[in-house]
Amino acid sequence: MRGSLSTALVNSSQILSRVGLALAISSVSICAQAESPVSDKPIILAESPVNTQPIIAETVALGSNEEWSLHGQASYITQFKNNFYSPYSGSKSLLNKSEGDISKSYTFSATIFAGARLWEGAEIFYNPEMFEGIPFSGLSGLGGFTNGELQKGTSVPPIYYMARLFLRQTFGLGGGKEYAESGANQIAGSIDKRRIVLTYGYFSALDYFDANTYSHDPRTQFMNWSIMASGAYDYAANSRGYTYGGVGEYYDDGWSFRMARLAMAQSPNTLALDHQLTQQYGDQIEITHQHRLNEQAGTLRVLAFQNRGLMATYRDAINFGQQTNTTPDIFNVRNGYQTKWGYGINGEQAITENVGAFARWSWNNGQTETQAFTDISKSLSGGLSVKGAHWGRENDTLGLGFAINGISAAQISYLQ
Repeated sequence: MRGSLSTALVNSSQILSRVGLALAISSVSICAQAESPVSDKPIILAESPVNTQPIIAETVALGSNEEWSLHGQASYITQFKNNFYSPYSGSKSLLNKSEGDISKSYTFSATIFAGARLWEGAEIFYNPEMFEGIPFSGLSGLGGFTNGELQKGTSVPPIYYMARLFLRQTFGLGGGKEYAESGANQIAGSIDKRRIVLTYGYFSALDYFDANTYSHDPRTQFMNWSIMASGAYDYAANSRGYTYGGVGEYYDDGWSFRMARLAMAQSPNTLALDHQLTQQYGDQIEITHQHRLNEQAGTLRVLAFQNRGLMATYRDAINFGQQTNTTPDIFNVRNGYQTKWGYGINGEQAITENVGAFARWSWNNGQTETQAFTDISKSLSGGLSVKGAHWGRENDTLGLGFAINGISAAQISYLQ
């Protein structure tokens, strides 16, 4: 394989929000890749977040296949909040400065994305990762927290661990060819448009579900938990946001279908996973359809999920508190398997070549404690993404997003 070395730098951005000023810097991504395919037609690439659907060259002569791929990314995010007024506070509130909270939160993370071909259609990927960070108020007080990298917890000094290790097998079923560009956890090469893809190992549920071109990766796009993903999608994960299991995908003519069974943490928001996948697990299915509106690309995704795990219900906690004349506490009634289920609708649409819009609506039944992601039972989010070609800086992106989040009546009663 002939190779070339390329680098890309994501520009820093500044975002002003209700809780203060945030500065994010995502650094150099390096890959060793095969020569780009040659074509006399323009190459149109569909943007894709890390580890989701392949980045496809829509009009391109097919190039040679890579045998391996190596990428790296490092991101530093810092956020500030002012000494805001709060009419009430508690041990789980977002505190202000006078109540003893820090005024600056930050995260620093770095990941290596390494992959290689094994045999026909088979690829293996390994992602070692480093993380360091401190959240506001011990990661309490907000459903849609302000920095998606803080899914990985709190750690000073930095910690080092395996983020992903998985095997991917693709079975081609014809229907013509398309070319997958080199990317993080993606090896360049031609693939059948109609195909079945099976994945097994350690990864993140968000690598495959709830994707969105304009808001999915907190390292390079919107950072808020309920904007980077569907806020009510309490996906299976450990306290670092990763899981274990299998994913099956089917692609055919603009449609794709995927389903997965993924490991839950042995106890909510802890590190150890239940690898048995029989008593505690998360099941999810998603249907995706790609379309064109006014000659611009768009995608609609519909997701349904169900989690089964050792979780407390808010009603049991309230009843136990009343019976014992104590403050209700979910830790006192985490004594049986419970089920949480919900759905998400996720759309994106390019308006022009440089402007795109996205929106998500998600809901869950909200009867049990949070397993891994957010204390949100219903969420509406959306926004716009504008590339910098309008002001002569093509690598810039200006984004404007919002989220409206809510919790269930059962959780409201518990908190009261």
